[in-house]
Amino acid sequence: MLQQITDMGPDALITATAGLVAFLTVFAVWQALIRRDPLSTRARSIGQHRENLKAGMLKANANRFQRVETLSFMRRVTERLNLLKGEHVQKAADKLMQAGWRSKDAVVVFLFLKLSLPFVLGGVAALFIYGFGVVQGLPMVKLLVAMVAVLAGAYLPDVVLAQVVKKRRLKLQRGLPDALDLLVICAESGLALDAALGRVSRELSRSAPELADELSLTAVELGFQPDRRTALTNLIKRTDLPSIRGVVNTLMQTEKYGTPLAQSLRVLAAEYRDERMLKAEEKAAKLPATLTVPLIVFILPTLFIVLLGPAILKAIDGLGGL
Repeated sequence: MLQQITDMGPDALITATAGLVAFLTVFAVWQALIRRDPLSTRARSIGQHRENLKAGMLKANANRFQRVETLSFMRRVTERLNLLKGEHVQKAADKLMQAGWRSKDAVVVFLFLKLSLPFVLGGVAALFIYGFGVVQGLPMVKLLVAMVAVLAGAYLPDVVLAQVVKKRRLKLQRGLPDALDLLVICAESGLALDAALGRVSRELSRSAPELADELSLTAVELGFQPDRRTALTNLIKRTDLPSIRGVVNTLMQTEKYGTPLAQSLRVLAAEYRDERMLKAEEKAAKLPATLTVPLIVFILPTLFIVLLGPAILKAIDGLGGL
């Protein structure tokens, strides 16, 4: 093909180029003069968008229906076994509330997991031990491994819940001094307590979402609770933090005795900030002792190899020559 093009004369090349340009010009004019219907294009795009929304809604409804079926099954099992009665239910609900899980079905899911996980992990361990022969040894050793799996399933929900509560409390503690500073600004600007808490929760929604969630819920409860002390007490119950308990006690005292709110909050903010700085300094002071073990295990052997390796090799060569 390239040979044919090169063999063509200049007249033929000019004619072919002119024909191609004429074709492209006619095509461009035809595309510009053709009558388009924007309404049909818009209707097709709206129809496609409607189909996509319908498919998403059907999928969401199917997932919701499946989730409702699963929760109803868990509720039937727990109710039939009378697991939703007793003091342990309220304790579990308080722990779940402190972890940030305030759904009405959270207790049902937690109790069902505590009931089912020992059987599930025990069955999986028995399958791997006796079915696939993963664990070799005496029958007592195999039985001990299976019992350990059952005990791990029994205590796993409590351990996971305790870790989630601990992490959430740490996040609440870290964001509290900044929240108190914002509360001081809101109090000095003349905002009421519920409005100040709502504004602070909006400001902290990115930096401290857990604390913002608790403060926004407290602001809502202050708006509809007949007794404002109940809303503040619920905040203590949901967080179970000594620092937040001190803030709530300060708010109750200022409301009861009429003491200046901004001054009290400013003192608390300075105190909690100093406490946070002391904890950071304490961690920094523990750092040399913490680095001792990695230094001994990872750095010193390498250092000894680099320093003593050449001398040992020379000694070996010298002894080999003898």
